[in-house]
Amino acid sequence: MHEDPGGQGFCAKMLSCTSCFSHLPWLPSWRQPSRATKMRAAAPRVDVKYVADLLASGKAQRIIIMCGAGVSTSANIPDFRSPGTGLYDNLQSYGLPFAEAIFDIEYFAQNPKPFYRLCKELWPGRYSPTAAHRFIRLLEKKGILLRCFTQNIDSLETAAGVSVDKVVAAHGNFDGARVVGGGAVPIEEVKFAAETGDEGWRKLNKKYGGLVKPNIVFFGEPLPRRFFELARHDFPNCDLLLIMGTSLVVQPFAGLVGHVNAGTPRLLINRDRVGENVGLDFTSPSSTDGFVSADCDETVREIVRLAGWQAEFDALESAADAKGRI
Repeated sequence: MHEDPGGQGFCAKMLSCTSCFSHLPWLPSWRQPSRATKMRAAAPRVDVKYVADLLASGKAQRIIIMCGAGVSTSANIPDFRSPGTGLYDNLQSYGLPFAEAIFDIEYFAQNPKPFYRLCKELWPGRYSPTAAHRFIRLLEKKGILLRCFTQNIDSLETAAGVSVDKVVAAHGNFDGARVVGGGAVPIEEVKFAAETGDEGWRKLNKKYGGLVKPNIVFFGEPLPRRFFELARHDFPNCDLLLIMGTSLVVQPFAGLVGHVNAGTPRLLINRDRVGENVGLDFTSPSSTDGFVSADCDETVREIVRLAGWQAEFDALESAADAKGRI
């Protein structure tokens, strides 16, 4: 489902798998390229300036963004795994047998109340998009965003104005709802149930004859078919991969980084250095991978400044501020 909000919704057994794609029916002929054997002898240093130069020169035309909870933390949405502040470290009052149980489909069937309680806290509309989300919107306005693959369930990408067709919510979100194992339920009814608490959920579940939840992928549920279809199409066509605010722990999302063509620049923007377990290489002179240990908002603002896009980005920021005051 979601990791980083959202990074944990597929089967929990896949958490430690780093080669899940070879077993997935939607990707029968998709294989990770052998990047190391195809690299140039000396590759340019992939960093903020390098990315900004690609954007300013128009050399990057098919950009994929992979994002996790780190792009939403400045919106005051906690990530999932940060010690002390992450969501999983702050669920003691929910009485869970283990933190991840709140997104486990089997536990939900036995005791849905903890998730329903959390649902109200996470419901979209309580939080505003961040600078990182507006950067993704700017890439789309420039016509160079191929796709945004997000682990997050907060829907802040579309709230920032990114077109629905440009966003792949790998672990689902609150845009729709359904009965577990059944049909669709109007999301407005689900939102009302979340706002009214236990009584609202009991009435909704009784009305539809089963447990109702938003279309968030839980542990024990498959990822959306659209995730696999667009991943298979998009990553071989990508000419710049920006990975923002994700620990790259949850599979199969994390494994996507290995499916761009050899030599495609990949920049990780994250507080911690991660991803070497799924093939990122920050040490070899021939590697076209880079790592920036920094805040996502701070980094995208620097990219924007160096690319000469400040006026356009400021216009998006001003429009967002005006909307927030309405």
